Amino acid sequence: MKNTLRDIEELPDLGIVLRDGTRLSARIWKPADADNAPVPVILEYLPYRKRDGTCARDALTHPYFAQRGYACLRVDMRGNGDSHGLMADEYTQQELDDAVEVINWAAAQPWCNGNVGMMGISWGGFNGLQVAAMAPEPLKAVITLCSTVDRFADDIHYKGGCLLNENLGWGATMWSYSSRAPDPALRDDWREMWLERLNNEPFLPSTWLRHQSRDAYWKHGSICESYDTIKAKVLAVGGWGDAYKNAVPQIVDNLPGAKGIIGPWVHKYPHFAVPEPRIGFLQEALRWWDCWLKDEDTGVEEDPALRTYLMDGVRPATWYTDRPGRWLTDAKSEVRHWHLSNTGLTADPEGLHRTVSSPQHTGADAGEYCAIWLGPELPGDQRSDDALSVTFETEALEDDLAITGAPVLDLTLCADRPVAQMAVRLNHVHPDGASTRITYGVLNLANHLGRALEPGQNETIKLALDHIAYTVPAGHRLRVSISTAYWPLIWPSPQATTLTLHAGLLSVDALKDASGWAFPEPDAAPPWQTEELRPENHIRRQETDMVTGVTSLVIEDDFGKVRDLDHGLIHGSIARERWDIHPDDPLSARGTCHWTDEIERDDIKLRTEAHCKMWSDATRFHLSATLEAYENGTLIYDRTVTDSVARTHL
Repeated sequence: MKNTLRDIEELPDLGIVLRDGTRLSARIWKPADADNAPVPVILEYLPYRKRDGTCARDALTHPYFAQRGYACLRVDMRGNGDSHGLMADEYTQQELDDAVEVINWAAAQPWCNGNVGMMGISWGGFNGLQVAAMAPEPLKAVITLCSTVDRFADDIHYKGGCLLNENLGWGATMWSYSSRAPDPALRDDWREMWLERLNNEPFLPSTWLRHQSRDAYWKHGSICESYDTIKAKVLAVGGWGDAYKNAVPQIVDNLPGAKGIIGPWVHKYPHFAVPEPRIGFLQEALRWWDCWLKDEDTGVEEDPALRTYLMDGVRPATWYTDRPGRWLTDAKSEVRHWHLSNTGLTADPEGLHRTVSSPQHTGADAGEYCAIWLGPELPGDQRSDDALSVTFETEALEDDLAITGAPVLDLTLCADRPVAQMAVRLNHVHPDGASTRITYGVLNLANHLGRALEPGQNETIKLALDHIAYTVPAGHRLRVSISTAYWPLIWPSPQATTLTLHAGLLSVDALKDASGWAFPEPDAAPPWQTEELRPENHIRRQETDMVTGVTSLVIEDDFGKVRDLDHGLIHGSIARERWDIHPDDPLSARGTCHWTDEIERDDIKLRTEAHCKMWSDATRFHLSATLEAYENGTLIYDRTVTDSVARTHL
């Protein structure tokens, strides 16, 4: 497909004034002649600060589309970056209404042809789908990356009804992110805006902990509640190394005309993602936009519904630069079954009576829930966690086993406590014993059943693990590992639990046949130009206090400090997390987070220190958070919030 490149112009701070008088700040790239030759608009709408937060990916992406006949609108949501107003929570109706207003505003501009698309990753991928469910007339197409259709069960909060520690971790991130000041060069009232944010910044884990079941709060914004309201054409993209891979097949299965791509990547855009291979995502996106926003025949309607990357089985590692494998389309599979038996994973049921009561630090090699910061965040060798679990293993495989889709485990079991949780890992066991996690799932049994468990009573449950495409080589083994703890991924139940397993069946889709696919090589606009003032560095270490027995995961992500060589703003950030637990005591669990953020402009130096911590007893969760702001080294603001929230089936 050939496109004549157009000269473009950039406006760094275009004001969009909403009906209630709130001014949103937009950065726009568009063809210089768009007033005479109008173009479609591509909107990316985020809280992540266009002036210093998303600059690196914006530089690679938006000018590329603008040169090819699009106006790219990168908007800071209200209460964030250089926009006025306040943000109360994620994905509020106010946020979505504002987006619809921005879409209608953009469609009415003289440089727009009336058609709008939305594109975004993570938050921007979520709200792109949510806005599409409101069906604003100008919104014709959406590209959603690393997103979800279900805010309760498949986001950072309550996977499988278990409380994810990412609930606190990401809450700490937003406690820091949304409390930062605007760029003083753009706003005369920047200081007033900053103080207003500091005074009103919500500590979101308090809100999220008040919704411990899939209630109306979580149904809002979960498009699985209303697929039929989406009229825009959706291209969904995910990565096997990311937390959000399940949404892609769900979208393809439920939205007419939707297409999906899943690669080996972590939480990044595929034209600069890792692990490689990267793909020509911008070229693929351009085909999508040209079809649905310019009414050109680009062939996307004939593309396979789902294109997935089948990863070769590899040694376990907490980071990969590349993953060998191949791209598949039109995959055909057959279901293969293994019974959980006293002797392992067997073709026929041979009887099962196994118990498991894992130490509370089981899960130390789980990796991050959402690998995003490019440190050692992926699951490592599972042997240590397997030793603290009950395991079931096949004989050495006679042929390669290519697993596609979501493996399913059916279990009959009983618990000895009213609240119990389980983590299930499907692992690839190498001939020397090394264990690579293929995929996993977690389940809070009480939350799943909607009631407290009756100790000793058998329950039958079905757990679908996360979608995957992975080949276990011939001569290697398949292992199911089940534990009653998975720290620090999920918060522990209030009492140590013993599960007794009475029957189990593992079902996997085994690839029989598929066609291949080849994507173009990645392309991009020139990278963001900066001066490095402090290099980036990522640390992840495990500690054991030999006196107390407490084990800890310590994370230190220094994102470095840079100067923007275009407008001169300096910014830097450091995030720190610590997750402590005693192997024998679930009530010893404790999470602490601390973010430091700096902004410098000429003789103005601004800094925020955002702290938070969480612990629990048998009946309540406890939270404490502190926000401090410094101007030129002087403390100008501090606030501490505390909270206590009752536990319900958690």
